[in-house]
Amino acid sequence: MTLRYAFLRRIHSFCHSSSGNRIMGPNDANVVGNVHGGIILKMIEDAGCIVGTRHCNTQNGGRDRCFAALVRVEKTEFLTPVFIGEVAHVTAEITYTSNHSLEVQVRVLAENILTGSKKLANKAALWYVPCSLQKVDKIMDVPPIKYDSAEQEEEGRKRYDAQKMERLETKARIDEVVPPPSNPEDSPKEQYTVGFSQSSLIHLVGPSDCTMHDYVQGGVTMKLMDEVAGIVAARHCHTNIVTASVDAINFHRKIKKGSVLTVTGRLTFVSPRSMEIEVLVDAASLVEKEMRKYRAVSAFFTFISLDKDNKPLPVPPLKIDGEEEQRRSEEGKARYLQNKAKRLAEKERLQ
Repeated sequence: MTLRYAFLRRIHSFCHSSSGNRIMGPNDANVVGNVHGGIILKMIEDAGCIVGTRHCNTQNGGRDRCFAALVRVEKTEFLTPVFIGEVAHVTAEITYTSNHSLEVQVRVLAENILTGSKKLANKAALWYVPCSLQKVDKIMDVPPIKYDSAEQEEEGRKRYDAQKMERLETKARIDEVVPPPSNPEDSPKEQYTVGFSQSSLIHLVGPSDCTMHDYVQGGVTMKLMDEVAGIVAARHCHTNIVTASVDAINFHRKIKKGSVLTVTGRLTFVSPRSMEIEVLVDAASLVEKEMRKYRAVSAFFTFISLDKDNKPLPVPPLKIDGEEEQRRSEEGKARYLQNKAKRLAEKERLQ
């Protein structure tokens, strides 16, 4: 039996943390029985939205209520898989505030309730801005939090400056048009090309996808993105695949109820053990004729291939065709090497 998801709020003196749990049921599974990566991403965003919205409404005296709108998710590592029947414990805490944005750090622990064992499954950092309920384009002030030390505040400021710069750099590339796959036919000679595995999903945004303010929940969008990325990865290697990590997800513009989303995924780089997939979300209103299609969200997902015992498998090399695919592959390789160096540095630091 699947239990409904419910956050159990725990309020302390500064009112900027939240925790909750949920038992994972069959509806949360991917095709091979593990918990879908998109489900985890949605749980993470739900937690961040709750704590962010609550905090931003603590000091305005009820004059102008607001909601926390997701603008960016930093790199998210899927450290260990979560299985059906385990309980996911989600904790979220605000760790930095600027004048108009806040950082929320979220951790997901998976508990086997039969043995009592727990494992860290995911951790992520999300950035929100508070938008007025009366006028959604109006950005509200964020109440400050108290820090344990000046060093903690300074580290938060550095993270804020870094993500702000990266968001601006990403924004400069959001107008790129994604062409249809060049090799749509499933012929053997075209396997392992970018066009062979490129996939798209069309989704009409309904009331169940939205907050009470008629804008899409960030977690809903991330789940769709993970689904498309998973299809791309599976088409490339024809094996069981799982989400290994997600590079920064940038939310460029809000998505309103009644919009039609086109979620497109394409391979950019393949290492011997992993696949990087660029996922782009374009939105267009179904009812407002004057609203043109626009780039709403973009991110890079990394997937790995597994055998029947959940052991990593080699990934088939990607066939590159043309200067544009070569450029994207080189950029993907640079991200791969950079992330690999960071993991090794973190491993050495912990030893």
